[in-house]
Amino acid sequence: MPNLNIEPALSVAGTRGIFLNAAEAQFDSRVQRKILALASMVTELPFVSEVVPGVNSLLVVYESRKQGAITLMKQLSQLWVEAPDTEIEGRVFEIPVFYGGARGEDLADCAVHCGVSIEEFVRIHSEGEYRVACLGAMPGFPYLTGLDSRLTIARRSTPRLSLVGGSVTIGGSHAGVTPCTAPSGWHVIGHTDTPLFDSSAAVAALLKPGDRIRFVSKGIES
Repeated sequence: MPNLNIEPALSVAGTRGIFLNAAEAQFDSRVQRKILALASMVTELPFVSEVVPGVNSLLVVYESRKQGAITLMKQLSQLWVEAPDTEIEGRVFEIPVFYGGARGEDLADCAVHCGVSIEEFVRIHSEGEYRVACLGAMPGFPYLTGLDSRLTIARRSTPRLSLVGGSVTIGGSHAGVTPCTAPSGWHVIGHTDTPLFDSSAAVAALLKPGDRIRFVSKGIES
């Protein structure tokens, strides 16, 4: 269990940013809940223009003409102490997944690595409930917690230079879905036609931190 009383590291990020890093040896969901609570609290500050939650971290963009960096760091430290680690309710999304096949080519190898059949791997993956810890790496990409520990597998030693959008992936203790074609070191186990990012939409990203995801199996392709 993480020490939630730790003092997070604070550093200046450019001329208008403060970066708060609460990460320890590895990701922890309780720390992430405090990060999301802190993000909500900091958004209310009048001189803050943007907050960007990361993996156990938070970037705060502020109006430097209205607030000094040292003063803001002191405020963030105090707010961190006050921030609860309660779960955000979030919205629930069901994402249909076609497992395996040409767009899920790592499924068989992942199953072998985890010591289960392909069918059992798909069952475990699709029965879990996942939460969006944060968005990052590319527009709309969700870092999902909740991956069953039986499916944990280190990321690929050689990343792919191009993984198509809609790829359902796992990497380390996280799951994800790629919103667009991009390089990736995660293992691809299936694909979905659910769009996660649309730059022309009023709200470009489908998901936001705190949302819950349920993957619905639409079959295993050969």
